[in-house]
Formats: sequence, structure tokens, C-alpha cells
Amino acid sequence: RQAQQRCEGCHSLFGEYYCGICHLFDRDKKQYHCAECGICRIGPKEDFFHCSKCNLCLSLSLRGKHKCIENVSRQDCPICLEDIHTSRVGAHVLPCGHLLHRTCYEDMLKEGYRCPLCMHSALDMTRYWRQLDDEVAQTPMPTEYQNMMVEILCNDCNARSTVQFHLLGMKCKNCESYNTAQDGRWRLSLEEQ
Repeated sequence: RQAQQRCEGCHSLFGEYYCGICHLFDRDKKQYHCAECGICRIGPKEDFFHCSKCNLCLSLSLRGKHKCIENVSRQDCPICLEDIHTSRVGAHVLPCGHLLHRTCYEDMLKEGYRCPLCMHSALDMTRYWRQLDDEVAQTPMPTEYQNMMVEILCNDCNARSTVQFHLLGMKCKNCESYNTAQDGRWRLSLEEQ
């Protein structure tokens, strides 16, 4: 005997959906079998495409609009450390190309805004950066720090620049992000050298 959607004897339906490759029985969730992924996916199929470089089925809205990372779906979610490729929870593609479970992404946003793997901003922060511009402009630094220059590395564009130190944040000269890290070097401004 072989696995099939209905019982040969009584013709009872084992599942509204049946995959003859995976031998998966389930209620109808518009599933489809993706040969490239090697498993069944929740659809509908016409809303997804298989990215061969990422090795994952993604929403059509991401076609040509995501950063590919080879076999990214074969890595575990960096938040919960569980498999992404075979998970029943959908994957969220970050702008940097890394994947998180959708639920892990939502939890991450409660605590921060950066990819846990590369520290790139995980969503468009432009509005927040403009708000921070105003706060920096309205918050004078103590005298001993007013002319302090620091070298920073931007987590969003990877540019290095030398900027004026500020406790609220240091803005990248290249992309205007505040998602920056000080590289540890301090120096006086040119006027004081």
C-alpha cells in the first residue's frame, strides 16, 4: 500500500491537502510543493517565487527588492536559534538580507532596531534620525566635550568618518544614519591641536 489522500477501503479523506512527495496531510492552507526548497509551503503559490540564491520561497513583493545571501534560509534564526527553512512560521527578510522568523522580528523590534547578525538597521529609520537631529541640536554638550572629535563606523553603510562627539549619537557623514559605533579613538578638534 502507498500513502494517498483517501482511504482505499472507505474513501475517507485524510486531508484536504495531500502532497505525494512529502506525504503531508493537512487542512487546506493553499499549500504547494516547492521542488527547489524540497518541502511544502503555505501559499497560495501564485503569491510566491523561489529565489535560487537565497534558496527560499519569498513573497512576490520582494522580487528584485531584497538583498540575496546564498543559502540564507539554511541558517538558524539568530533570535530563537531554530530552523528557518522548515519552520511553519514565516520568514522576515531584513534590508541587509538576513532572515528572522516573523514573530522573532516583531519581538526584536520591542527591544531594538538592528539586525542581530550585522547590526544594520532592520527598518527605515529616516524619520527617527530626523528627530534625533533636532534633539542633538537642542542638547549642548558640556564644555569639556564641545570640541571633541571621534572616529565612527556606520553600521548601515560601513563608511568611516570623523565627527563631533555627542552623547545622544553621532551621525554618519555618508548616509546620515545614527546607527554608528565609535572606534575608540578620541581627538581634539583642529582649533585645539
